[in-house]
Amino acid sequence: METSLSLFTLGLLWLASLVAGFVDAIAGGGGLITLPALLAAGLPPHLALGTNKLQSSFGSLSAALHYRQGGLVRFRELAVGILFTFIGAASGTLAVQALRPGLLRLLIPVLLTAVLVWTFLSPQLGEHDEHARLDARLFLPLAGLALGFYDGFFGPGTGTFWTLFLVAGLGLNLKTATARTKVVNFTSNVTSLGFFALGGHVLLLPGLVMGSGQFLGARLGSRLVMRRHVRLVRVMFRVVVTATLLKLVLDLLELRA
Repeated sequence: METSLSLFTLGLLWLASLVAGFVDAIAGGGGLITLPALLAAGLPPHLALGTNKLQSSFGSLSAALHYRQGGLVRFRELAVGILFTFIGAASGTLAVQALRPGLLRLLIPVLLTAVLVWTFLSPQLGEHDEHARLDARLFLPLAGLALGFYDGFFGPGTGTFWTLFLVAGLGLNLKTATARTKVVNFTSNVTSLGFFALGGHVLLLPGLVMGSGQFLGARLGSRLVMRRHVRLVRVMFRVVVTATLLKLVLDLLELRA
């Protein structure tokens, strides 16, 4: 399969991952670009999913490291969240092999619609830090288990939900929430990648080629976030939520057709 991909196809996959890494570092949703690109390249779904986890891990790692260098992330503060995200992602990846994510396909568009409406009804959302509504010692384990499981089981919108949860639960501004999202996103990506690799569902060549594009794109996107006002992040956040919602609704319509 790897040798059947031409240099031209690999070049297109690299460009897709570059754009995806840039967008994902700002507001999440990079998988909306890379997964369809891998499927269009002719990879079967199980190989596309596993390879997508490999390349996306490069992007989330690049963004997390850059945000840390910029002072927006302290890994020590997220240690509990990282641990429980690992547990949740491992459980979700195992569960998806035994269960069909049909219920989530119906539920997630509803949740994303609520998220989108909330962002428009709250024009100052994430503008400044606010008082935390939940203790981080309670919030991080619960969010880590729930969203880690979701990412391993289904995936679309994970970064969006993490960012929103961090803003709503811990009172973080959108910049800081976006930065911390990349850390826990990397955790669930690598965890799922490990299980896909054990099952032989990862292609190294396209994954590494796209990973290089992801790494560069994420670096550029995270640099833009640190230099610009939080309003840019909010606009991108709304765009990504809308795109994710439309993609999931179209997928549902195709399944019913």
